[in-house]
Amino acid sequence: MPRENRRVKLSVLGGAAALALSIAAAAPATADDAPSGRWQRVELPAGTMIEDAVATPADAPAPADAPAPTSGGLTKAAPPSDTCLGMTVTYGSSGCFQHYGDIIWAKDTESDGMSAAVVVTTDYGRAPFACVHKGGAGTWGTCDKDYREDGDVKLQVLRYDSDTDSFWEPRAHSGWIPVNGAY
Repeated sequence: MPRENRRVKLSVLGGAAALALSIAAAAPATADDAPSGRWQRVELPAGTMIEDAVATPADAPAPADAPAPTSGGLTKAAPPSDTCLGMTVTYGSSGCFQHYGDIIWAKDTESDGMSAAVVVTTDYGRAPFACVHKGGAGTWGTCDKDYREDGDVKLQVLRYDSDTDSFWEPRAHSGWIPVNGAY
């Protein structure tokens, strides 16, 4: 009996160690985690249209900033908003979708020489679209589009380098967001 208990205990400890390692390896980057090592270039799907965002005036109402990461590297969920849905955040960029007016919001959050980019895909086959905000760190920009009201959009937030005309990780994805705003 004692030998069997020891095997069970070792098995439980081994399983717990494997679980802890998998959690540590799979933890997503938060907005404050600068990428380590070399940045990874991202190839967007063929046919992706790219548009420069229009800078928003400093006194214009902008989406609430994403919450700061909590200890442990996880970010709290953004508070519900009736103006901007699907707030998505990664190192250097934030983005969301305003359902009335079909406005894509992009914010550059780092002074690193790159710009914020929000790539939008639909669930109905429309070509992907990239909204690139080159207005500088701490500022929001918008792209005004027109999507089908019965469709859904998904956001991909990442970095853009205008010197090389290329997109870079880290990146984050939202879930599907209804264009009409009705969940």
